[in-house]
Amino acid sequence: MSMFGDGLDAAVQKAFTRPAPKTGPAQMRYLVKQLGGTKAVAQLLRVSQRTVERYVKDQIKKPRADLAARIEREVKARWQPQIRAKAREKAASTGGIVIDTRARIGYTAPIGTTDEDRLRHLTVALPPRYAARLFDAQERGAGDQQLQQIAAEALKEAYFQDNGRRAGQLEEVRFTDIEHLEFDL
Repeated sequence: MSMFGDGLDAAVQKAFTRPAPKTGPAQMRYLVKQLGGTKAVAQLLRVSQRTVERYVKDQIKKPRADLAARIEREVKARWQPQIRAKAREKAASTGGIVIDTRARIGYTAPIGTTDEDRLRHLTVALPPRYAARLFDAQERGAGDQQLQQIAAEALKEAYFQDNGRRAGQLEEVRFTDIEHLEFDL
């Protein structure tokens, strides 16, 4: 996936009320229940149907590393969809989202200003409308570039312009060389 997509998913997963299944057989049983059969799970995970059946019956306990990662990703993508939807809705309507990043950030502004890009570590609460835009773009399958652009616009308004109280002539924020990125609801 992507840095921004994974970060948004991790933020939403913090809202889960119960932990997702941890063992291979438990995860496999959950996927079989969600997808309605072993054949669909086998196709999704690119393994044989018999392998899925053996996990379900506890004949295989521990999946190999690459399969374990695929299983965990698919389980987390389907785990507690109502809780996930409520967390996204709350962030998009009232709560907003917090971005914590260490990246090279600069801006385009009128001549005579100090607009040089520099490495900054920012923790900024973004308004709910930007949380809504980020989640909507992610749902539509937007790539890292589009999500990064939305985050840059949000940083422009919330950090540089302080919600309209300063830097009114600021044109564009450059948000590049991301070393660290984390979201929180």
